Amino acid sequence: MIPHLDARCEAMLQEYRDNLPLFNEQAAKVFNTIKKTLDDAGLLVASIEYRVKTEESLAGKLELKGSKYRTLADITDIIGLRIITFYIDDVDKVASAVERLFTVDWENSVDKRKAHEIDSFGYLSLHYICSLPDIPYHIEIQMRTVLQHAWANMNHDTGYKSGVEVPRQYLRNLSRLAGMLELVDDEFSRIRSELTDYRRRVKALVASGNLDEVPLDGDTYRSFLELEPFSALNRRIAAVNQAEIHEVSLLPFLALFKGLQINTLGQLDRMIKDYSDAAYQIATYQLGLTDLDIISSSTGPQDLCLAYILKHDGGKIGIRYMFDTLNGPSDSHDSLAAYLLEMASDLPFMHQ
Repeated sequence: MIPHLDARCEAMLQEYRDNLPLFNEQAAKVFNTIKKTLDDAGLLVASIEYRVKTEESLAGKLELKGSKYRTLADITDIIGLRIITFYIDDVDKVASAVERLFTVDWENSVDKRKAHEIDSFGYLSLHYICSLPDIPYHIEIQMRTVLQHAWANMNHDTGYKSGVEVPRQYLRNLSRLAGMLELVDDEFSRIRSELTDYRRRVKALVASGNLDEVPLDGDTYRSFLELEPFSALNRRIAAVNQAEIHEVSLLPFLALFKGLQINTLGQLDRMIKDYSDAAYQIATYQLGLTDLDIISSSTGPQDLCLAYILKHDGGKIGIRYMFDTLNGPSDSHDSLAAYLLEMASDLPFMHQ
């Protein structure tokens, strides 16, 4: 129900009605501008959402606080946009982007992250009041993390701001929870920063060739693949039939290498050097009597693993393990393993 308003507030409410299409248009425009800017910068956020204040909400605000406002343009949250980030340090990156896009009214903007005493915890968010081009109205842009957003919603649901006095023990528990969420926010950002540093160190070690110092994991393996370690073997195999090489992802081999107890990039590098001739013998045997003119880039590493398993007496079980790991378990891998084991017994590397 629309409350009773004095003539000045009713005039502001009518101005809102007249300009509602403009507000909706500007809200969508700001949303699209910010989203494109963050996407172009590669800054991943949890969500971006916007809204235009409803007539009922505006009327309620005018009823309670109408004396504060001379004109509708003095109400800075008719249009609102909220950007929720995953990490606390990304809030400042988003804020920097907003500052470049819009004129910020610093006097009316609030950084609630700095508003608490040293021994208190609570709602944290960065609120910018920004001017909109060519019109006298403003937009409020809120920036906060997923956990800060969760806290704001929980705080709202508890009725903390409802005007009902909350017993002291509940306030204390709410404060403790807010402190825990702040700590988790900080820890997430710290862990991300340390992982970023780790990836940089790994890339430097890989580039320097100090591979024995680099453990084999998802990040290091990806960095290693950038060096195209299997390319020479694949080109050698492709030359058997003058075949083209079809590039596929080699990430599935990580689990297989780990299963074969290859635990560092140094060990993997030596495996490639030590078993490439054997892998080539396997590939030549398989391709020599065919006219296959396209091979997969997985051919080299697969034959490499097969040679490694055979030389380490892995036998049929080891070969089946290889195919189960790469392609998922299948009963057909038994017969394939038996065939390859018999085939390999005639190859020179098995008698060296």
